[in-house]
Amino acid sequence: MAHAELEAMAEKRPLSPHLTIYKLMLTMTMSMAHRISGVALYLGSAAMAIYLLALAFGPGAFAAFSWIANGFIGHVFMLLYSWALFHHLLGGVRHALWDRGLYMDPKGRELLAQATLGGGVALTLLTWVLTTLAG
Repeated sequence: MAHAELEAMAEKRPLSPHLTIYKLMLTMTMSMAHRISGVALYLGSAAMAIYLLALAFGPGAFAAFSWIANGFIGHVFMLLYSWALFHHLLGGVRHALWDRGLYMDPKGRELLAQATLGGGVALTLLTWVLTTLAG
């Protein structure tokens, strides 16, 4: 086929739906957040591995890591990591319910999306409050 024919065919083909066509919904946002939290869990697990390596390399390495971990950046990282953990867990529960055909109606999907969002935030806050009171 000639180049001009291919261009003509490409102009006639329908475009795939895109975010500019769809209205952003909470369930879509929670799906994206579930993927992002999964990536965050990988990064957090790498940080935990570095923590264990620093512990294994001795007091000097552990002191250097602790200096970072006990600072503002370390606390923000752990806050986000704990949120990612709870959000991803609840997102998995949401998908397990959907796999069983439960809450598939529009109201049910919205309810589970709200529960995932609220539950992740609530469990993170509860964890941080309890660990702050205990420590």
